[in-house]
Amino acid sequence: MKYNGKPYRTIWLGSNGWMVEVIDQRLLPHQFEVVRLKGLDDTAFAIRAMVVRGAPLIGATAAYGMALAMRADASDAHLVAAYDTLLATRPTAVNLRWALDRMRAALSPLPAAERTAAAYALASEICEEDVVINSTIGRLGAELIAAAWERAQVAGRPRVNVLTHCNAGWLGCVDWGTALAPVYKAHNAGIPVHVWVEETRPRNQGASLTAWELKHHGVPYTIIVDNAGGHLMQHHMVDLCIVGTDRTTSRGDVCNKIGTYLKGLAAHDNNVPFYVALPASTIDWTLDDGVAEIPIEERDAREVTHIRGRAEGGAMCEVLLAPEGSSASNFGFDVTPARLVTGLITERGVCPASREGLLSLFPERSEGAAAAEPSPASAGVVG
Repeated sequence: MKYNGKPYRTIWLGSNGWMVEVIDQRLLPHQFEVVRLKGLDDTAFAIRAMVVRGAPLIGATAAYGMALAMRADASDAHLVAAYDTLLATRPTAVNLRWALDRMRAALSPLPAAERTAAAYALASEICEEDVVINSTIGRLGAELIAAAWERAQVAGRPRVNVLTHCNAGWLGCVDWGTALAPVYKAHNAGIPVHVWVEETRPRNQGASLTAWELKHHGVPYTIIVDNAGGHLMQHHMVDLCIVGTDRTTSRGDVCNKIGTYLKGLAAHDNNVPFYVALPASTIDWTLDDGVAEIPIEERDAREVTHIRGRAEGGAMCEVLLAPEGSSASNFGFDVTPARLVTGLITERGVCPASREGLLSLFPERSEGAAAAEPSPASAGVVG
């Protein structure tokens, strides 16, 4: 994707061939700065502090974190330590463990002298795969937007209105994004698509990141408060919802940014299609009941009681919203049960949000096949 006419990805190797560079997403939309990751600690901080965020990008960054760790010390002990350090950064997104398991499985059998080059090669491969997968998700999801546009024309409406929550665009992946990839593909194809962007408190990834992305790609959008989505659906102002996910269970329960569940309820009540876009690496085949089994990250209460933005003079500042000394809870995610999800948009196609639907696209995950050949997406995943 492009920023000020220049193509960017969210993560790339620096000019020296080993340092990893990422966009500092904490500063968007007001400042565009690149952060250089020089080692394991830098990478762990970048994931934990949300310099990078979004399940696919977290996985890609962790992969490069393993490469940086091997460059510093390729011993067996450091391989284990790097894996454990990165795994502890964020508990909810399953892509983190998926990428780390894949790196560990590839590096462990190798002599120490070969691990650094192999780690960089595999991290690059994971990034390239992400781009292809998300482009495919975009193409398949754009077909749903095209169908919605046909219905809108019959009804005499001038555009397709898509509602999304949080940021599941290219900033949350290596490129293209998941939930926003269909929007970009549809827009590029000439379909008049407009996006309702929920602000997504408390970190406002919708207002800050999704709006920034759409603006620079030229896609019409409108920022709304988080609780406006249901009102828009009641008044037939939403044609379909598309959101991302940080972890999806084997039966189709979807864990995404806090507030997604309420959008699923509102969509269900108003007969608005509710789609979730995800790569296969986000499916946790070891889990069944998302509400009971997916660990929900709790973040610093200060994210709720304070808000950061740009003052009229241009300086960045943080202000207190709540009465001083107020307690606050900050659950980062919630789970939308499969019954509320119209369909899952994956790189292999669109399927119902159910065990049967997922297995129709991933037959190798049936019990017999899974027992014979476990894949990296589930190896070692625990809730």
